[in-house]
Amino acid sequence: MEYKCTLSSALAYAKESKIEDWIHQYLLSEGHNKEFSDGLKLFDRYFIGPVKMPLALFTRCCGPEETMKYRVNAEWFEKHVAELKNVLKTTDDMPPLIANYVERHFELNDGDHRLEAYQQLGVKECTIWILKGNKEI
Repeated sequence: MEYKCTLSSALAYAKESKIEDWIHQYLLSEGHNKEFSDGLKLFDRYFIGPVKMPLALFTRCCGPEETMKYRVNAEWFEKHVAELKNVLKTTDDMPPLIANYVERHFELNDGDHRLEAYQQLGVKECTIWILKGNKEI
């Protein structure tokens, strides 16, 4: 299968029961999240989805705010969100978000910038992979 950084590619991989192949290719390329990819390999887990879910259920863990688990530069964060908003205005074939259920809420493991861009554009739901395993990432 040919990997692409798109929802349609992720869905094609899921149809062939190759979700993890797509996720690791994404995280190691456009997703720029090698640490998450490495962490996924440390324990047994599975993915539910892709499913469309309301964005109001999800909480970012990355951003410039002091309360974020992973703090990043505010200028860089906002610039990336602005770029994603421009892309989202022309396509709905964005990669799915990846979330883990933690302490009674969904925490994004990948897709914080996309979530912020969706929310700023007023999008109410998008496609998500839900990570389930025997421990939290």
